[in-house]
Amino acid sequence: MHNSIFPWQINAWHQIQKMQLRMPHAILFHGAEGIGKTAFAEQFAQSLFCEKSLAKGYACGVCRSCGWFVQKNHPDYRRVRPEILEDEDTSNIGDGADDGGDGRKMAKATKAPSKEIKIDQIRALSGFMNFTTHRQGQRVVVLYPAEALNAAAANAVLKTLEEPPPNTVFLLISNSLDRLLPTILSRCCKFPMPLPSVEEALRWLKLQGVADADMWLAEQGGAPLTAKAQSQNEGGELLNVLMAYLSAPSIDGALKCAERVQKTPVVELLGWQQRWLYDLFSLKMTSTVRYYPRHKKTLSILAGKVQIGELLSLLKASNERRAIAEHPLSAKLFIEDMLLDYAKIFA
Repeated sequence: MHNSIFPWQINAWHQIQKMQLRMPHAILFHGAEGIGKTAFAEQFAQSLFCEKSLAKGYACGVCRSCGWFVQKNHPDYRRVRPEILEDEDTSNIGDGADDGGDGRKMAKATKAPSKEIKIDQIRALSGFMNFTTHRQGQRVVVLYPAEALNAAAANAVLKTLEEPPPNTVFLLISNSLDRLLPTILSRCCKFPMPLPSVEEALRWLKLQGVADADMWLAEQGGAPLTAKAQSQNEGGELLNVLMAYLSAPSIDGALKCAERVQKTPVVELLGWQQRWLYDLFSLKMTSTVRYYPRHKKTLSILAGKVQIGELLSLLKASNERRAIAEHPLSAKLFIEDMLLDYAKIFA
């Protein structure tokens, strides 16, 4: 890939370069989780600072500004994200770490790190935006994931976007536009980033040495970075635990499964179950399976036992759960409730 641009992002890179002719004060990169949006935005930020840009706008990687940026101490650059993501600095910028999941290591403090972007983080930008820029250039703020902004922080960001400071570009990244304030959306230039084609994603995964790449890609909804991450950590084992329960649901099984997977991020578990439900619905309607083809036989049997109305109700409840999945009062109770509701439609 070019610097930190993934092969499927080359067209997007050409498009973003054209925007520099009339640079908006805020760009919102949006698309599915696990496709490299954050790495793309950070590479774009670096290119804005680069003193010796290469052909097609890529950062040179060797000038003083690039050196500062790679070392994460450029005076005109700020990155705003939840506390829970801060430890991902142990990896190199743009090495594939993406929004929502990659690099989420526990903070050193005993207190659980926050999953929100708080108002103090936005207020801290005020002084930064009042300083004179290096060599009279521009400032860049990268903020992700934008849906992690709590209410107070979101309102503070909105106020800043309504009265943008001079020579400052905001780059926001989002996995879920529907979770952002409409007023924030209206103040940003939206830049959609599509999923790569299956062929592109599989080619990249195989170059990364991922075995069973087609299976992992399908199960992660076509997102190659998430597919790679799941193939390399215990997420694969936990996914199999959940699949075993979903294949043979019961009240007792729901409680045992919740006990085993309770330390898995709730958002991940919910996403895995939602894909399973979509496959059940798809089998009922069109006899096709998108996400879990290796479980098609089991899905077909289950689809014959459930009514369309029950599936639709469960899908609706699952979508409603997503709104609180990042901050459940009790992860274990949330998971138990989610799995028990699934068991009930087969009772």
